[in-house]
Amino acid sequence: MTITRHMLTLPGSGRRVHYRVCGSGPALLMVHQSPRSGAEYEALMREWGAHFTCIAPDTPGFGQSDPLPGEPDIADFADGLSQFVDALGIAPVAAYGFHSGGIILVTLLKRHPQMLRCLAVGGYAIWTPEEMALFGTSYLPEWHPAPYGEHLTWLWNRMLEQSWFFPWFDTREEARLSVAHADLPRVQQAVMEMLDSGNAYRAGYGAVLRAPRDIPAPGSQTPPVLITAYDGDPLQEHIDRLGEMPAGWEARKVATPEDHRAQSLAFLLEHASGPDCPRLPEDADEGWLDMDGALLHWRGTPGADRLVLHAPAAEMAPPQEAALAIDVPGHGLSDPCPDPEAAIHAAAERLGAGRIDWPEAPMGDPERLYPDMTPDRFGTHLLRAWGAARAEAIFEPWYEANAGHARPLDPALLEPAAIAPRARARLRAGDMAARYHHILCNRKDDLS
Repeated sequence: MTITRHMLTLPGSGRRVHYRVCGSGPALLMVHQSPRSGAEYEALMREWGAHFTCIAPDTPGFGQSDPLPGEPDIADFADGLSQFVDALGIAPVAAYGFHSGGIILVTLLKRHPQMLRCLAVGGYAIWTPEEMALFGTSYLPEWHPAPYGEHLTWLWNRMLEQSWFFPWFDTREEARLSVAHADLPRVQQAVMEMLDSGNAYRAGYGAVLRAPRDIPAPGSQTPPVLITAYDGDPLQEHIDRLGEMPAGWEARKVATPEDHRAQSLAFLLEHASGPDCPRLPEDADEGWLDMDGALLHWRGTPGADRLVLHAPAAEMAPPQEAALAIDVPGHGLSDPCPDPEAAIHAAAERLGAGRIDWPEAPMGDPERLYPDMTPDRFGTHLLRAWGAARAEAIFEPWYEANAGHARPLDPALLEPAAIAPRARARLRAGDMAARYHHILCNRKDDLS
């Protein structure tokens, strides 16, 4: 089942929200946990899309969504979600959230009950004062790029071990989790999402951790709510902390993640009847083209004369006026595809560009310019990306570290904040960078 991606600028605030859509039928709003993005729901969206039009936004400051201004609290995140639902025109809407996604949605229910038709939650935290104090001092450290990439060593191990201990920094036997894993694709996805958020992760995650843990009073009139938590979920014991709940609320302990998802779906199907989801709005100057199941990210003015391409192992720069730009296949926010050159030409045609501005192929041997970015157990691929991104500001080609290949130094290019997006671009591109380099060296038609 196809997932599409969209950008929407909210009226009034001008804040941009990135969201995914899958399926058909009544709308289902799916809010991810922190510090993740809507991408964590892709498998679930393909499953539940048989029943619902699943809509998974990136919450503010995560994924590709703009952050909220200042120092937002949980009410600001709930109000921001309310603005998004309003802009889509889907209220009242059924909703699902896991962990911190559930905290945001319960806050939305308390502040804007008319927004929700029903709500299913996976794990709802009720922290003790002692737990709150512990999280406040250790759970959300400052996280900034360091000159030699040492921050990436911390990031990889923090994401790897968060399924081993809870909280992730508590390495006592009592804190061990039964759901421990070393699933490299899952760890890599979480790492890439943190690279997108940067230190801004502390705002969204912090708002959730500091949120009041009061649910509506027993006599409150609210939409129906189901909270479930499975064996091994550190929040399962919090089911016992919920106390008396309003009519229409239920909390259950279940055995497995599959049980949690099945019971959540059954609850949503029971309570989420409503009209089919309307056509959803999106921005006219940014989007994704569906290339036979592979999504290609573009920005600019459709019908503009020029389609500007970036270099291999890089990402698009904001297009100039009256121009278009894309992340070439397998780079940036574009999916890989079997025939990248054909996809580029097809994108130019579909966007109405008169010509393609191809970059020059970088100097050097493609076998050495683009080292292997396949994730490994110890996260060394992250340091390979950082090392290449740093060295390319000093030598050309970057792997020739000698006086004969020195390039004029621009101190700005050696700032960690400048190296970080270049390293991320290499990680995203992987082996597609060498394929694109080959296209640049061998193409015969530039559509000029």
